[in-house]
Amino acid sequence: MLIILTGALAQQGDRQYVVPFLTTTFTLLGGNYMKRYDVKHINNLFNFNLDSLVQQSKEEGFHFVERLVKDYQIGRNTFNHSGEGLFGVFNEYGLLVAIGGLNRDPFSNEQYIGRLRRFYVSKAYRRNGIGSLLVQRIIDEAKGNYKILVLHTDTEQADKFYTSIGFSKGDLYPNSSHFMEFNS
Repeated sequence: MLIILTGALAQQGDRQYVVPFLTTTFTLLGGNYMKRYDVKHINNLFNFNLDSLVQQSKEEGFHFVERLVKDYQIGRNTFNHSGEGLFGVFNEYGLLVAIGGLNRDPFSNEQYIGRLRRFYVSKAYRRNGIGSLLVQRIIDEAKGNYKILVLHTDTEQADKFYTSIGFSKGDLYPNSSHFMEFNS
């Protein structure tokens, strides 16, 4: 069993909440070896080389990583508002191998709905738990700020991935294919 701590319990008055760690380190077992990965909150996207992730995603027909870079560059979406964040998984060499963000849902007028956005895991790092751990880090962040987390995907593989984590499939929310409701 692998237990991952993503934050510390804090209390303000009668309210308890989790303060997320800026970096979560975890080790994954694969075959006869262990690899170390870090999940980090990304404060400045341009401190990291995204060329490989952009190229890989485009080769698979996905353009949202490229859109992430362009939107960040022009200031359209920098994941820096209250309740938002951009997170990355870095391998043992410090290379960015997965990325995902959390925004207040721009397709809703409700302040209590967050959106998982621009989520991508390098093909070579899929199916070993990295994507699940990154989504869990984003969910943990969302729970402290939103009542509902939504996302949109249009691939069968991603649909299976998100439903396995606990998202429900449905179009109850604008421009969304999946949602997760948090208990207050």
